Amino acid sequence: MVASASFANFLREELAPLGRVTTRRMFGKTGVFCDGLMFAMVTGDSLYFRVDDQIAAAFSEARAAAPLNYEKGGRIIDLSFWRAPDRLLDDPEDLVAWARVALGAARRVAAKRDRATPGRT
Repeated sequence: MVASASFANFLREELAPLGRVTTRRMFGKTGVFCDGLMFAMVTGDSLYFRVDDQIAAAFSEARAAAPLNYEKGGRIIDLSFWRAPDRLLDDPEDLVAWARVALGAARRVAAKRDRATPGRT
């Protein structure tokens, strides 16, 4: 389920210190982008941040909830997006701090993908 308009607006406003934050509907969810790079997703009004191996320990609080997932062929596929603790929505400084870490993970994932794709620079 995509983010409500009010939640998407809230995220754009709160995460503005990161840069140009935009949202876009995709795959029945809402992608959250900073300067064109997706670092978070929203389903309903639940925020999920991009995670990679380098930040998994820093996001240990987020492990309490299941990662963002989808069903394919009768199997559940977990994505590398972990649910942000609800407390972050009431703490703008922490929300931006977590978002910065997730943005770093998104940059690393994008760089790795670009190196692995022939013909991309």
